[in-house]
Amino acid sequence: MPPHCDSLSGPVVTAAKEALAARDVDVVLPYVHAGGEDEVRRAFSRVLPMRALGPEAADLADQWFYETVVRVHRAGEHAPFTGLKPAGEDEGPVLPLAEKAVETGSADEVHAFLDAELRQALQHRLGEVVRLARERDGTVASARAHVAAMLGFEVYCHHLHRALVSGAHAEHQEG
Repeated sequence: MPPHCDSLSGPVVTAAKEALAARDVDVVLPYVHAGGEDEVRRAFSRVLPMRALGPEAADLADQWFYETVVRVHRAGEHAPFTGLKPAGEDEGPVLPLAEKAVETGSADEVHAFLDAELRQALQHRLGEVVRLARERDGTVASARAHVAAMLGFEVYCHHLHRALVSGAHAEHQEG
């Protein structure tokens, strides 16, 4: 996934901002795994008094809280935290479509996009396999190139299938 959850405009930081504004840590807790809840609660309780010390202290405290929440969120995904990304970075074409699907309850647009992308990727990879099969000239090098493309295509298909049948994002958080 692109740095969507690491972004200052991503859903984790957005929830953290809402939690601070509402003075209610429960707003952000759904974005962290259960094992990280206590750390986020402690951070929240430390940040609230700091916010009252003035705008500069509030900005610093808020930034630290966002980093803490995103770091704990990423730990729940068994992924590294590499810092917060600026708001507005390119998230690629599919995330906005996925977000729209969540809002509308319809996966039609994201399905159409992914279907076209998948068709193009499969055709390109299979085209390489077919081309290399035709160009085999009896040498080990040409056979090796064909086998690499063939196995690459098959493994690519396998990984796609595994991604399609994998559990939801939340199921991976507790793992």
